[in-house]
Amino acid sequence: MGMVGPTTFWSSYTFWTGSSIAASILLVKAAPEFTLSQSVTKTAIAIFFAQWLVYGIYAVILYPRYLSPLRHLPTVTEGSNPIMGQWFAITREASGEPMRRWTNTIENDGMIRYLGFFNRERILLTKPKALSEVLNTKNYEFQRPGLLLRGIKAILGEGLLLAEGDDHKFQRKGLAPAFAFRHIKELYPIFWSKSREMVKAMEEVELSGEKPSEAVEIGGWASRAALDIIGLGGMGQDFNSLADPNTELNNTYRKVFSPNRQAQILGLLQFFIPGWIVRALPLSRNDDIAAASKVARGTARNLIRQKKARLDQKEKMNPDIISIALESGVFTEEKLLDNMMTFLAAGHETTASSLTWVAYLLAKHPEVQSKLRDEIHEHISNLNNDVDDTIIDQMPYLHAVCQEVLRLYPPVPVTLREAVQDTSIQGQPIQKGTVIMLSPWAVNASKELWGDDADQFNPERWTGGKANSGGATSNYAALTFLHGPRSCIGQRFATAEMACLTAALVGKFDFELSYPDQVVVIKGGITARPRDGMHLKLKPVEW
Repeated sequence: MGMVGPTTFWSSYTFWTGSSIAASILLVKAAPEFTLSQSVTKTAIAIFFAQWLVYGIYAVILYPRYLSPLRHLPTVTEGSNPIMGQWFAITREASGEPMRRWTNTIENDGMIRYLGFFNRERILLTKPKALSEVLNTKNYEFQRPGLLLRGIKAILGEGLLLAEGDDHKFQRKGLAPAFAFRHIKELYPIFWSKSREMVKAMEEVELSGEKPSEAVEIGGWASRAALDIIGLGGMGQDFNSLADPNTELNNTYRKVFSPNRQAQILGLLQFFIPGWIVRALPLSRNDDIAAASKVARGTARNLIRQKKARLDQKEKMNPDIISIALESGVFTEEKLLDNMMTFLAAGHETTASSLTWVAYLLAKHPEVQSKLRDEIHEHISNLNNDVDDTIIDQMPYLHAVCQEVLRLYPPVPVTLREAVQDTSIQGQPIQKGTVIMLSPWAVNASKELWGDDADQFNPERWTGGKANSGGATSNYAALTFLHGPRSCIGQRFATAEMACLTAALVGKFDFELSYPDQVVVIKGGITARPRDGMHLKLKPVEW
């Protein structure tokens, strides 16, 4: 067949086309009675489709069922489709939810096999040993699948998030000082200032006037606050989206990063059509992305040049991430631009998601909410007080609540890796091209790693000397920020920002569910967000 094991549709396209034409020419000359009307074109087309039919039977039916060296691994059978494996079942549920269920119901030694699009094999990793190999010891043998990155790279470029190999090592080393705690602690006052601005704006807009809101949609406020914080803390620029939700950059961000039906269709088309063709299709989604990306990158480029001019004049630089990276002198303007776009994408939606789930879980657990508020008021006597790291980091229950939310509702439920060479995991041979599923949503709720209450919200697990582990025996039990050389470089930034936002929100408001037994449906996508928003009843408390 010319190839063995999992391959993408387009990797063999040139071979099949060329071989079809060559075979057709030979047949027309040597055995015309076996051709279609002695036509090279018709015969080539027939051979081409015949080859793809045979290949399809082999790749979709014979290989995964009878020939794959991975077929002996524990394999998912629920929701199986003869042609599409578990793909339909996965797309019907929230990201990561099937993986969470499989992890807790299928007996395994760290790897579970399931079948995706056209029965392509996927390996779900469930235990620390397998996870440590892929994320740490063999990290650069597994990279993000190129197919998934093509569209994203057109917007973000190749910043740290999307870089691979030596380029990733170089960028990680160059950015590491900017994310060191000695710099992050300088940003706490910025985090607190924007957190305070958020809750004051929420009270003024939502709860004041003749007709206060019966329920407040938390996600929108969280998103705007996070955008302003990543602007100030990451780039030294206040985007003012809390003051004005219709700023050009805020609207631009929503266009680029808010998924819609067309975005899903374009993503699916990339399985069959090269990315450059997909991006050239005359569709409104492509036009929106091109225009919005131009605005966002233009804004970022102007910021970099302003900072460069200040640096050349030997002016004091702000403590934001990009200023510190610029001072290092190791990045070109384009690399700084790519990383600014990366911080905007990776550091905004994830924080907004986390704060949304903080509000939801505390509304469901008023006793936890009350205990946390008492701690916040004990350490911060007034909302208008100045707050820094020495105050926020001295609240153990705030830390416990934030860690438990990040465990139970990790902002990014799943991520993929692809073997870039023949390798192995736990001694199991893994062929080049095999796709590996990493699911924080599943691992973070593994009953084997976290106990029988793994799916329950229990901040107490992070108290009593267990602030760093939550009682788990392995650090790989918490996969929210991944591990190893590709772990989230902004973990300290994100957790500090989340703590400040949570302290302001809980200190200022008492919140409860909009109605008893309120059910929140999680929408599919890169981040775990409520499909219909997060509407909660808010009541200001004395502070």
